[in-house]
Amino acid sequence: EPAQRRLRELARLSHRLQQLHPNVLAKILKEGTLFQNEEIVVINKPYGLPVHGGPGVKNCITDVLPILAKMLENMKAEPLHLCHRLDKETTGVMVLARSREVADRIRFLFKTRQVEKIYWAVSLGQPDPAEGVVEIPMVEKAVQSHQSHYKMTLAPSYRLRPEDGREVRTRRERSAESAVTRYRCLASATACSLLELQPITGVKHQIRVHLAYGLGCPILGDHKYSHWSKLAPQKLPEVTLRRLRLQQSKARHLPLHLHARRLRLPLGQQLDLVCKPPPFFLKTLQKLELDISND
Repeated sequence: EPAQRRLRELARLSHRLQQLHPNVLAKILKEGTLFQNEEIVVINKPYGLPVHGGPGVKNCITDVLPILAKMLENMKAEPLHLCHRLDKETTGVMVLARSREVADRIRFLFKTRQVEKIYWAVSLGQPDPAEGVVEIPMVEKAVQSHQSHYKMTLAPSYRLRPEDGREVRTRRERSAESAVTRYRCLASATACSLLELQPITGVKHQIRVHLAYGLGCPILGDHKYSHWSKLAPQKLPEVTLRRLRLQQSKARHLPLHLHARRLRLPLGQQLDLVCKPPPFFLKTLQKLELDISND
C-alpha cells in the first residue's frame, strides 16, 4: 500500500534523525534555511526532531546550534540561540538568534504577544462555525487508566446549569492558564478540514487541545488528544481511510498534521517568514481533496 509505505518511510526518517552524526544533522538544518540576516537565522524544522534533549533523545536542535552557526558563518561564530519552541512532531518556521541579546528581544516579543503565529492543521471533521475564536483556559491533569499519563485539558470558566441550561461561572482552577486560539476553515472535504490557526497565547499543546476538546475536531494523526481516558491510535472515518488508502489497524503510524506556516516578527522591520508544508502534509491534502490553490 503506497500510503502505508509513506508512513513507514516517515517513521524511518524520524528514527534516522536520531542516528545521524550531529554534523550531518546541522547540514540538513542549514539546507532548510528559510531566511538569515545579521541578527537571526530562520530554519524549516523537520518532522520528528525534538527541540530539546531528554530520555531516549540522541539528537535535538539545541545540541547542533554551535555546529550550525559555524557552518553558516565561520569557525569562530557564537552558537545560535533558541527563541521559541515547537513540538517534536510539528514542522515549519523556527527562529534562531545569532546573539543572546537578540534572543532576549525576540523572547520578549513572543511573551508580550507581538509575534503573529499562523499554523496549518488537517483536522477530523469541520468546526462549527467555520471561523471563530476558542477562548477556554487550560490545565495539565493526570489521566487514570491502564497506563497512567498526563494531558493538557480544558478548564472552562463557565458551565451550563442542568436544571435550566443557563450559563453560570465556575470556580477557576488555580493552575489553569488563559488560552486563546483564532481559527478559520480554509477547505473541507472527505470528513476532514484544512484549518488556519492563530494562537494568541502560547500554552503547551494549546492548538491540539482547543481543536480536539473545544471544537471536537482533533488534528489528523494526533493520537494523544483524540481520546481522553486512554492512549490509543486515532479512530478515522471510513471515507478518510479510503481516501488515504489506509487500514484502521495502521492508523497509529499516521503523523501529526500540524505545521508552523508563518511568523510575522517585528524586529526592527516587519519580517514575514513563510514556510511551505512538508511533502507528507501536501500529499495528504491532495488525497483528501483539500484544495488550497487560493492560499
